[in-house]
Amino acid sequence: MPSRITIRDVARAAGVSITAVSHALNGKGTLSAATRKRISEAADRLGYQPDPLARGMRSGPLGVVGLMLRPLDTLGTYRPAGVDYFTRLTGAVAVECLERNLSVMLVRDLSLLPRPPLALALDGYIIADPLESDPVLELLQESSLPFVTVGRVPDRPGFTDWIGSMDSEETEQVLDRLEASGASNIALVTGHDHNAWNLDSTAAYRDWAARRGMPARVVAQPEAAGTEGGRKAAEELLGSGGPPDAIYCLTGRHARGILEQLTACGIDVPGQVQLVAGADSEQTRSSHPAITAIDLDPELVAAHAVEQLVSRVMLGLPAERTPVAPQLILRETTR
Repeated sequence: MPSRITIRDVARAAGVSITAVSHALNGKGTLSAATRKRISEAADRLGYQPDPLARGMRSGPLGVVGLMLRPLDTLGTYRPAGVDYFTRLTGAVAVECLERNLSVMLVRDLSLLPRPPLALALDGYIIADPLESDPVLELLQESSLPFVTVGRVPDRPGFTDWIGSMDSEETEQVLDRLEASGASNIALVTGHDHNAWNLDSTAAYRDWAARRGMPARVVAQPEAAGTEGGRKAAEELLGSGGPPDAIYCLTGRHARGILEQLTACGIDVPGQVQLVAGADSEQTRSSHPAITAIDLDPELVAAHAVEQLVSRVMLGLPAERTPVAPQLILRETTR
């Protein structure tokens, strides 16, 4: 089956930007008559047909914001046990939108078919933790739909419409605290998703370790593996040079599994090994001992994301990025 001709194909054929194609086909902007004609001819030649529903709905605001949770798209379930960050984020986005007389539509991976009929007719999107070379961002750009992201877009250094903390700075702060409490052999456990959280945290950890002459010990487990992935990560660390004296584990579910495996092996936490999770969750709070973790403050993140989408991206009003500073919640797994 031939692939659908997109607005990007038309832009490439006409030698113009995607925005120029959108303006030409919708009778907007200040393009010259010659440019409009060239774009129209390229569209006709390629057989480009814009989505009539989306095009008609975008003639005026629909009053609906789309929300996509990319980590859950790749996880294989939208109800991961013990993970409440995305539930908190979703609820907070909905409340912030209600305050502005907007609605929220939760949407699965837009790059997969079939997609909801209204998906490309919404006013804009908030994308949580986009992936490297994320096809969803490509599709939104091709459809001339505005979006902001929660988390940096790994392969778009010039993209500034994102909300959240600097994962590299956050990692260094955790490592500095562990070092200050006596740790000198610190390991990092990450997930597999190619998002800024995993990539930037790993790069910061390796740089931090190199500056101190400390061997870098990085173990990656699939996010979907949950606590079992944490147990396997602990087994790998114990079997390769002995236990570290501290572990920074990005996901709460992995951290819970690491704690369980260390305890089963008779290793005292935090006496022999300190443990910090990069995201607070039900599993970090309810474990025994409770795990020191970072509260990513999804309520504050949601407020900034909705404000930025509405003010800066959808209305074109000036707005400055507001950095989010997560809080480290000290519990029993650190000294």
